[in-house]
Amino acid sequence: MTEISYPVLTPSLVTTLRALTPARVGLDRVGVSMQTRDLLAFQRCQAQARDAVYAELESGALAAAVAAVTRLKVLQLRSSAGDRACYLQRPDCGRKLDEASSRLLERHRGSFDLAVVVADGLSALAVERHALRVLEELLPQLASWQLAPMCIVEQGRVAIGDEIGYALNAEIAVVLIGERPGLSSPDSLGAYLTWRPRPGRTDAERNCISNIRAEGLSYAEAASQLAACLAAARRLRGTGVALMLQPAQLADGASR
Repeated sequence: MTEISYPVLTPSLVTTLRALTPARVGLDRVGVSMQTRDLLAFQRCQAQARDAVYAELESGALAAAVAAVTRLKVLQLRSSAGDRACYLQRPDCGRKLDEASSRLLERHRGSFDLAVVVADGLSALAVERHALRVLEELLPQLASWQLAPMCIVEQGRVAIGDEIGYALNAEIAVVLIGERPGLSSPDSLGAYLTWRPRPGRTDAERNCISNIRAEGLSYAEAASQLAACLAAARRLRGTGVALMLQPAQLADGASR
């Protein structure tokens, strides 16, 4: 049997690895225990992730900021999850609108190329920090698109964009949503796009651009990727597995 040897985590190697990842690499120990500083850092990150999950979205302030930047009408909506506890315990309630929101959308039905939805998801912090900046980068690249009123949704999950896009009669729906927090990323934003949205669409029928935040994918790069995906979706008339393209193909789609 060949013996497998592993490199020793020397201080220089640990420094190199830590420069590449926020993961906890090469933690020091005192006996069989972690050092106090590392334990406290872990507990801080865990608390930040928990706070992000339970945080409430300041939808009124966000709606005002989005309206000022986009010059579009902004609709404030709610899912059928009455509160945060219901949202976390009943994912199905976060995927559909309450009655008042459904009635509001009926009054704004039209014929649109794109419906953009901003939902709190599992991190309102991510939405409040990053959604507006992504929109500032994205919308100038969609000058020729007919945009539906912007929608801000409280207690919303990804699939709520299907109902919204269908109600507004939009060809494509994009949902900017707070992703599930990790121990090193309590404020990660995701962008999900779905061709011909309607209730019942599956995850295989949508695409995701994730980890949009200061330490991850930049606003400019996220907007560029999203605009390219939207152009390709229009050209191919599909998203999800129909849009599993290489970067070169996406770039080609964006140029058409």
